Amino acid sequence: MLFRSLILKIAGWRWVRRFVETSALTRGIVRRFIAGVSVKSAMAAALEVRKKGFRVSLDCLGEHVRSEEEADAAAREYLDLLQAIADSGECFGRAPENINISIKLSQLGLNLNAGHCVRRLETILLKAAECGNFVRIDMEESAMVDATLQALCAVWPKHKNVGIVLQSMLKRTPQDLETAIRLGVRVRLVKGAYLEESAVAHQEKAEVDKAYLKLGKQLLKEGCFPAFGTHDGALADQLAAFAARHGIGKGRFEFQMLYGIHRKLQERLLKEGYIVRIYIPYGKSWYPYFSRRLAERPANLLFFIRSLFSK
Repeated sequence: MLFRSLILKIAGWRWVRRFVETSALTRGIVRRFIAGVSVKSAMAAALEVRKKGFRVSLDCLGEHVRSEEEADAAAREYLDLLQAIADSGECFGRAPENINISIKLSQLGLNLNAGHCVRRLETILLKAAECGNFVRIDMEESAMVDATLQALCAVWPKHKNVGIVLQSMLKRTPQDLETAIRLGVRVRLVKGAYLEESAVAHQEKAEVDKAYLKLGKQLLKEGCFPAFGTHDGALADQLAAFAARHGIGKGRFEFQMLYGIHRKLQERLLKEGYIVRIYIPYGKSWYPYFSRRLAERPANLLFFIRSLFSK
């Protein structure tokens, strides 16, 4: 946790951000994690990943917009993205979709006007239903959890093609998971990448991992087509073994991993017959996402530093 806090603090320095965003030295490593800035570049990356047998979730990066106009623009981007997926022939009307989408509600203006955000979300869900597709609502920092879940509950009665993300590091997640299971909402379980206070979040890796495994087992037994977002091979193997012991088939859940990270684990799980979905981000507002990825694992940061000095 100390490592992550330090990296996130450094990443927030203005001159560091300017260097990473503009230097020719960083372009290669950024491309490893970010699939360009347009729908076209995102779809090109998604189709390449699909050729290898993976499923995909596309995310247009951006969060905490400052105006209703920005929120409207983000909604239009997702409508265009859903149409591009439909035009590609990669739509699937049931889980597991070949290519679906992930969104952050602060990008749709949740922090500005919750009612307007919900209307934008409903428009996206209607388009997704028209295209036979599914929308995953990404979870953000702890201060956004209540509003995010309220928005989910607002659209759920009419729109069942929506899911949510929950973070094992947050101490409130067991209760939130119970709510999601009761509703029948599809859940992606992640550890969590935000810097949180000890009052609301587990601070030690062992605590986060323990919570993840416990919540994951509950999801396998009681959840609706759960997704496990993790690059921790040990945790993935423990969940896979639990599923096997309880007669839960490999087609009843999926593993999700980030574009460009831990590719060997992605390939191993796919070869073992599991559904593996790659989360592919794109867009101009990529820096906050990129800095969180560097802070998550020392290996990511080392890869980034090596790339600055390699030819």
